[in-house]
Amino acid sequence: MEDSKFPSVVKGHIGEGSIQTVNARDLHSFLEVGKDFSTWIKGRIDQYGFIDGTDFVTYEAAPQNGGAGKRGARIEYALTLDMAKELSMVERNEKGKQARQYFIECERRAKDPVAALNDPVAMRGLLLTYSEKVIALESRVEEMMPAVQALEQIAEAHGSLNRTEAAKHLGIAPHLLCRWMRTNGWTYRRPGSKDDIAYQSKIMAGYLEHKVTTGPKEDGTEWISTQVRVTPKGLTVLAKAFPQTARAA
Repeated sequence: MEDSKFPSVVKGHIGEGSIQTVNARDLHSFLEVGKDFSTWIKGRIDQYGFIDGTDFVTYEAAPQNGGAGKRGARIEYALTLDMAKELSMVERNEKGKQARQYFIECERRAKDPVAALNDPVAMRGLLLTYSEKVIALESRVEEMMPAVQALEQIAEAHGSLNRTEAAKHLGIAPHLLCRWMRTNGWTYRRPGSKDDIAYQSKIMAGYLEHKVTTGPKEDGTEWISTQVRVTPKGLTVLAKAFPQTARAA
């Protein structure tokens, strides 16, 4: 099986943990589905009851072909391997069978590190990926230093910020920051709730905190709203995630 012909399996955050994920658009292309991507993925989610935040997460990709603003931007879906296997199986064709077997093999390799060590192709890929990441990180560190220093100064002068204020200092749209936090394991949303919740690990690390607001309802009970707030330490960490845009406002 030549892995390069199959959709890439990468580490991602869905729910509370870091797991193997698959880009749905890449899977759609490999399966050679007749429908357009958006119609296909939304239809499969509705048909089989896949759950956002459990089986998949969505995020907004950068504009394509140099598009400005929203032009060219598109919604991507990161799938768990279980969801990718089920989507492959329901296509009921040879491509679907191949993809499902490939995802099962990826799971096996992940659980058996010795198998990866004995696979020359896998090892070569790991070494190349590691080297490329080291070079890229060294370059990014130099590029991001002015922005990080500016955010550190802001962090020293402010208490915690709501996400709209934090996004302003980072130089990005608030909805992009909220989506990034959900996609990258900073926050999640309970079923039936409109409020995002910070993961305990990010609270313990000092990156996020909660502000709880209450008030009376007409029926005499109280409503409760939980607001995620970014601490000075968290703002500095986020500046490293958005090095090209982070700036003092």
